[in-house]
Amino acid sequence: MTATGLLSVEKQGRHRYHRLAAPSVAHMLESIMQVASELEPAGRKLSIGPKDAALRRARTCYDHLAGQLGVAIADGLMQHGYVELAGDAGMVTDAGVTHLAAIGMDVRKILDRRTKHSGRVLCRACLDWSERRPHLAGMLGALICEHSMQHGWTRRLPGTRAVQLTPEGERAFRERFSAQLA
Repeated sequence: MTATGLLSVEKQGRHRYHRLAAPSVAHMLESIMQVASELEPAGRKLSIGPKDAALRRARTCYDHLAGQLGVAIADGLMQHGYVELAGDAGMVTDAGVTHLAAIGMDVRKILDRRTKHSGRVLCRACLDWSERRPHLAGMLGALICEHSMQHGWTRRLPGTRAVQLTPEGERAFRERFSAQLA
C-alpha cells in the first residue's frame, strides 16, 4: 500500500508509523466502511490505544509527559511560537526560552548539560500512540515532566505509567502552557 501511495510511513526510532497518504484515501475507506456496515450487522467495537482512561488522559513516555496532557502541552507551546516541531526534529525559540524561564524552567541549564553529555537532543516530537499526534520528548520534555512533578501539578500513580493531574496542575497547564484538556 505504501508502494502505491495509499499509505505514508513515519520512522521513529525502531518503530514505523503508517498513516493514510491523502484525504482521498480516507474518503475511499469511509465509502468501503459504509458499504460493509449495510451488509453486516454491527459487531464488536474496535478500541485503539490504551483502554484505561487514566493512561489516555496523562502518562509518562519514558521520562516525558504523554497522552492528552502531553499533546495539549505541545499544541499550546507551538501555538504561541515557543516550540517548533517538524517531523522528528524540534527546537525551542528564544521566546520559548524566556517563557519557560518565567515559569521556573531553566532551559539554558539543560542546553549546557546537553553540550557536556552530547547524546540527547534538546527537543523533538514523539508520536503519541493514543492521540496519534506529537507530544514533546528530549531534554525539554523531561524538564517539563520533572518540573510538573516537583511542583505538585502531576503525580505518578503507583504500579502504572498513568499520571494524575492535580487541580493546581490543570490550572497551571492551562494558564502557562495554553493546554486545552477536555
